[in-house]
Amino acid sequence: MRFKGLDLNLLVAFDALMADRSVSRAAERVNLSQPAMSNALSRLRSYFSDDLLIAHNKRMYATPFAETLLPQVRSALAMMEGVVATSRHFEPATSVRTFRVMTSDYIATAVLFPIITRLAAVAPGVRIELLLPSQRRIEMLESGDIDLLITLQPYVTPSLPSDFLLEDKYWLVGRAGHPALGESVTLEAMLAYGHVLVAIGEERLPSFGDAHLDRIGIQRRVAMTAPNFAMLPWLLQESDWLTLMQGRLAQLMARNFQIALAPPPVAIPPLVEMAQYHVTRANDPGLRWLIDTIRSQADEVA
Repeated sequence: MRFKGLDLNLLVAFDALMADRSVSRAAERVNLSQPAMSNALSRLRSYFSDDLLIAHNKRMYATPFAETLLPQVRSALAMMEGVVATSRHFEPATSVRTFRVMTSDYIATAVLFPIITRLAAVAPGVRIELLLPSQRRIEMLESGDIDLLITLQPYVTPSLPSDFLLEDKYWLVGRAGHPALGESVTLEAMLAYGHVLVAIGEERLPSFGDAHLDRIGIQRRVAMTAPNFAMLPWLLQESDWLTLMQGRLAQLMARNFQIALAPPPVAIPPLVEMAQYHVTRANDPGLRWLIDTIRSQADEVA
């Protein structure tokens, strides 16, 4: 199909070429032969009167025009994908769709893993691909590289639609029998021990609870900073360190590790997780099914 003289299939080829900066890898990405992808690049260069990608020392480098063109192409492709998704009925039992979801390991472990294991019964052909948070999360939503972003409410991008998913609260967690975790935890007892903090993703964002304590001026002795929440029980059960952990995850970990939990001596606002997606997916029945399924699972394990 042509639009103003341009074969629209070439936009898919352009997106793959810009993603891989390699003719052979781009060809594999979209299931074309290498000669066919080389021909697509030649036709793109001819249409736009620009080299787009220049080979140098066995690598390909994008021209300034190609870099300018890329977000527009990806936005157009994402919109078309949204049109296709909206135009068909979604049936979980027969769908073979793959959903790419970006979220923290807290949500993945406490909420999504139980869903994934249940899909074999209700949606055997549906696949969920999980990605950890990235600095490119909004760009990836806009380009269609991810279908759904699950993020804290303060990090929601106002220009994109979002839905409430769940609310959770924090617990103070340490090894089983920890002397600080009695019936009534005091601030003095909490501050007497080293703490494990979590820095999330490439940006090393502090967890919501850790950031709140910092904002209100409670200074803890940091024994270690971990890259994810899943490793916390391993660090705690053999030490006297303490940490803040989300309720759903803390309850799950307490069933599998020798750890104990207690309400923290300082009030911490509940954390609110949101589901964010591109505006072109707002009426996507498959994505709506996934969000409702995640929310239902979150309510079940609350």
